[in-house]
Amino acid sequence: MKAVTWQGKRDVRVEDVPDPRIEEPTDAVIRITSTGLCGSDLHLYEVLTPFMTPGDILGHEPMGIVEEVGPGVPDLAVGDRVVVPFQIACGNCWMCLTGLPTQCETTQVTGEGMGAALFGYTRLYGAVPGAQAEYLRVPQAQFGPIKVPEGPPDDRFVYLSDVLPTAWQAVEYAAVPPGGTLAVLGLGPIGDMACRIAMARGAERVFGVDLVPERLARAQRRGVETYDLRAFDDEKTLVQAIRDETGGRGPDAVIDAVGTEAHGSAAAKLAQSATALMPRKLSAPLAERFSVDRLAALHTAIDLVRRGGTISLSGVYGGMADPMPMLTLFDKQIQLRMGQANVRRWTDLILPYLTDEDTLGVDDFATHRLPLAEAPHAYEMFQRKQDGAVKVLMQP
Repeated sequence: MKAVTWQGKRDVRVEDVPDPRIEEPTDAVIRITSTGLCGSDLHLYEVLTPFMTPGDILGHEPMGIVEEVGPGVPDLAVGDRVVVPFQIACGNCWMCLTGLPTQCETTQVTGEGMGAALFGYTRLYGAVPGAQAEYLRVPQAQFGPIKVPEGPPDDRFVYLSDVLPTAWQAVEYAAVPPGGTLAVLGLGPIGDMACRIAMARGAERVFGVDLVPERLARAQRRGVETYDLRAFDDEKTLVQAIRDETGGRGPDAVIDAVGTEAHGSAAAKLAQSATALMPRKLSAPLAERFSVDRLAALHTAIDLVRRGGTISLSGVYGGMADPMPMLTLFDKQIQLRMGQANVRRWTDLILPYLTDEDTLGVDDFATHRLPLAEAPHAYEMFQRKQDGAVKVLMQP
């Protein structure tokens, strides 16, 4: 089959790889009909290269048709149309039953000290072959795949794999009070969708911050009050402008949907570039501890949120050495919540929004639809924010 493989920094290729097969009774194999390109994939393309191995199959946002089912998967049948969550979880362990499939005790990558395994996402998360391919082996298929109805195009449901539950959890963790205010830093796919979900769930005012014109315009069309980062002299003036719209206090909650590749730290950018060029045995420990975080967006969130408010992190941060302003967090009595989205915890709550009314605008959420063969171009375009690329879907 054809699959998108990682070969090095900014080097992805579509290659022939072996077809997946049933390996465990709880496996299924699906034929991919649509697969997304995620901002998290760009971390592998640019930043997290020390944790990758040439030939790794990328991607974690698939949907498709079941082709084969193991004997331990009673609720799936050949021909079912399914969306596959980006995380691999059993549904039966203590963590899964507590609503934390990201911490699944069956698939935890204990050798790396990490949580549940993920499709297509470095050795830190199990080095499981990913979903930017013609076919996908799905472990723990007795729990993961979400059956969806025939009829509507893939766009209606494919975002249940990642974008929708990640944005939903970001809003849930933000705990915006009824009629409250929310600021979203970063209007990529997750930030954009978080704005839509927050408004659908009753937030009175949503402020969105970005510096990419297409992203700002797209959010503004949905009723978001947008702020172009380039129009402000510094972070302080941006913060003050939003405070002025919230009685001088700041918004009730802030979602940081930016994460590790935020603009604002030349030193961290240099460290990221340096570790990507080093041998993996040397670069991986350095990247894990020092190099992958640029905390400009998080510091802005801390400054911006009102006292007693909540910060919800959906942007991925990876390092452990960057200083945190603990005195400010304590003094402002800020609540901080974060983590990979617990996909199956939220999907039943999201499905009612995916009706004919298309409340969240999923049908036209993708800006680009490309064949899988054009994946190298898709990665380059998305990484450089060219041609208005906000969300890319690929079809094998």
